[in-house]
Amino acid sequence: MIGATPRRGQLNHFCGSECVARLLLRKGFHSLEEVENFLRPRLRSLSDPFLLPEMRAAVSRILAALDSQERIVLFGDYDVDGVTSLALLDEMLRAYGGTPELFLPFRLEEGYGLSRESIERCVKQHRPQLLIALDCGTSSVNEISELKRRGVDVIVLDHHQPKSELPNCVAVVNPKLTQCGMEYLCSVGIVFKLCHALLKTRLLTGFDLKSKLDLVALGTVADIAPLRGENRVLVQRGAIEIARTSRIGLRKLMQVAGVRVPILPEDIGYRLGPRLNAAGRLSTAEKSLRLLLTQEESEAAVLAAELDQQNRERQEVEQEIFDAAIEGIDSQFDAARDAAIVAGAHGWHPGVLGIVASRIVRKYHRPAIVIGFDENGMGKGSGRSIEGLNLVEALNRCAGSLDNFGGHEMAAGLAVHEGNFDLFAKAFRNAARELLSDEALQPCLRLDHELAFTEIDVDFLRWHEMLQPFGNGNPQPLFLAREVEPVAPPRVMNEKHLLFRLRQGDRHRRAVYFNGAPNQLPPAPWDVAFRIRADEYGGETLVAMHIEAVRPAEPM
Repeated sequence: MIGATPRRGQLNHFCGSECVARLLLRKGFHSLEEVENFLRPRLRSLSDPFLLPEMRAAVSRILAALDSQERIVLFGDYDVDGVTSLALLDEMLRAYGGTPELFLPFRLEEGYGLSRESIERCVKQHRPQLLIALDCGTSSVNEISELKRRGVDVIVLDHHQPKSELPNCVAVVNPKLTQCGMEYLCSVGIVFKLCHALLKTRLLTGFDLKSKLDLVALGTVADIAPLRGENRVLVQRGAIEIARTSRIGLRKLMQVAGVRVPILPEDIGYRLGPRLNAAGRLSTAEKSLRLLLTQEESEAAVLAAELDQQNRERQEVEQEIFDAAIEGIDSQFDAARDAAIVAGAHGWHPGVLGIVASRIVRKYHRPAIVIGFDENGMGKGSGRSIEGLNLVEALNRCAGSLDNFGGHEMAAGLAVHEGNFDLFAKAFRNAARELLSDEALQPCLRLDHELAFTEIDVDFLRWHEMLQPFGNGNPQPLFLAREVEPVAPPRVMNEKHLLFRLRQGDRHRRAVYFNGAPNQLPPAPWDVAFRIRADEYGGETLVAMHIEAVRPAEPM
């Protein structure tokens, strides 16, 4: 039966929970072996790294550069994926005896990736013989051609969507170029595969690649890469490595962020990732890179505190732009007419526009592009999407009004001149209208299973936690409880959260409704949409219930 599609009865017996069996059944597994691999991710299940396109060419050129003691420059990006990619490959090459130089572009002055300005500074500073572009380069045809003209060999390790023309270089290791089955990898995942390929080609005793999975988990979760396939293995094991990391800087960052073990994706996505991202959003990502690589405790403490402070500053800047954007959107937005939102203004800091776009998407359930213009009328923008709209495809339809663009299905960046703003905004809204169905434009909660209070216990929680890590591509299950009543009025916490004691039949449960205080609660009884999680209290593991939405109870 290993090769047969599992049936619900088999899964019930396999995992001991009808609810978990139903959740697994919906994931479309083709065998009980696939179910086993999902519930118990193992590093030995990782595929051959040489399945990635042009990996052999990349490995051969890197080893030749190490043997010849060439000047190697690692050229990164300023987000967490880019910084962790730099740190991981730096440690790998140094273990082989290399001395690579690390280069990060200045976000405001030089823009994203291999821009003309950044490669000019890079070549002048480091005179590279081999340049390895991390988390960028797939679309840098002209820039890589210029580097080649100057005698610089280039390897690209990237996961961004390729365009019609690829750069002419030693290798472009990008899983989106072929049907290799690993298109979900972000750049730090690709760098991990490169490290694995290097070790398979030239064994290095004493180097523990598994211990570097802390970096892989940080970059993968912070980049909102889908937690499926090998990403699931890398993040699950990487979270364990974060919990026991020997990186002094990461331990200090966990302290200032209030992160405790066990490490969950939400700890990375909402606590560690934003602090590592903060430096690159407001200025340069150098502090984040130094934090990950430092071996000095005093330096680590200073850097962690500075990143924490920069994150607070980032939040203030972000809130100001969000408030200004909402004021403009509310005066024009028509939910029945507009399938997308485009907002822009002078002086909006380009480093936080992606976060603002994400918040606008959550508020209006529309794809959103947010653009900040400088004093010369040049605009840099970030976009975020909703399910059903590939941003790169939509932007392709607007290419005539854009100076440049690139990205993924759900997130993208662009450059546009102020004179083309109205033309682009109209074209993007039209593209979204053509590509999105009316159903996709309706916000809704997708419930996974009805769960009675009598079914919620620590044993069920144990099976629920085996579905971890939750995130993009593997969302945390959302449950429904019917005919629920509050035992007493809710208690308000921090002026925004509600703490309940709920009753369903003769069973009582405590529950928290985060940010629920502004919502008008309907008359009881209710149907409640909720998620569960483990909660450690007094040395005992309890089941915490987090409410997502409340509606008046409806007939079955």
